[in-house]
Amino acid sequence: MKIIPVLDLKNGVVVHAKHGLRDSYQAINSALCTDPDIYKVLEAFLSLYPFDTFYIADLNAITLQGHHDDLIAAVVSAYPQIQFWVDKGYQKVTHYPSNYVPVLGSECFTDISINELKEFNKRFILSLDYSQTGALGASSILNKPDLWPETVIVMTLNRVGSQLGPDVNKLQTFCTQYPHKEFVAAGGIRHIEDLKAVQKLGVQHALIASALHSGAINQTDITNL
Repeated sequence: MKIIPVLDLKNGVVVHAKHGLRDSYQAINSALCTDPDIYKVLEAFLSLYPFDTFYIADLNAITLQGHHDDLIAAVVSAYPQIQFWVDKGYQKVTHYPSNYVPVLGSECFTDISINELKEFNKRFILSLDYSQTGALGASSILNKPDLWPETVIVMTLNRVGSQLGPDVNKLQTFCTQYPHKEFVAAGGIRHIEDLKAVQKLGVQHALIASALHSGAINQTDITNL
C-alpha cells in the first residue's frame, strides 16, 4: 500500500477539501503546517515521510476559474526526484516533464471527448469521479476499460475530507472486476484501519490529505504499511 499526499490548490494556496464542496474550501491549517504555501505544505509532508509521489489538484482549473500552471510547473521543476500526479481538469496531450503525470478525471470529459484519451497512449492516471448520487461526467468510460491506463483512481468526492470512511463496496467491485489494474482509493480514508481494509480488497494506493494533517495517520503507520 502506497500513500500519496494530496495538495489541493485554490487561489494560490493549499486548501482543505471537504465533501467536494469546492466553493467553501478554506486555506489549510493543520498540525503539520499552518502556512498554506504549497512549498511549505509539501516540505511538511516530506518531514513526516520521504514520499516519492504527490497528487496536485488545481481546483481553479477544474472549475474553469483560472489556473495555477506556472506555480505547478515551478513545483514540478523544483522536485525532480518526486513524481507528481496533476489533475487540472480537461487536458490535451502536450509535452510533459518526466516527473509529471496528467490525471484525467471523468467529471471533466463527455461521452464524446473521452475518445481523446487514446491520444495519451496510456501515459496518464484515470480518475473515475463519483458524487453521492452517482458517476460524474463521462459515465460511459465505466464500460470502456480499453481506454483505461494501468493506474485508476476511484474518487468519491462527497467522502473527501469527511469522517465517512472509504467507499469499500465500490472499491471492492472494481478490484474484483479488473484484478490487473492498480486502483487508488480517494475520499474518506480516516485512519490506519481504513487503509488496511482497502488494502485487503487489492487497492494498492491511497490519496490522503486530512488524515495526514490531523495526525490520524502518522509516520509509524506509513512505515508499517
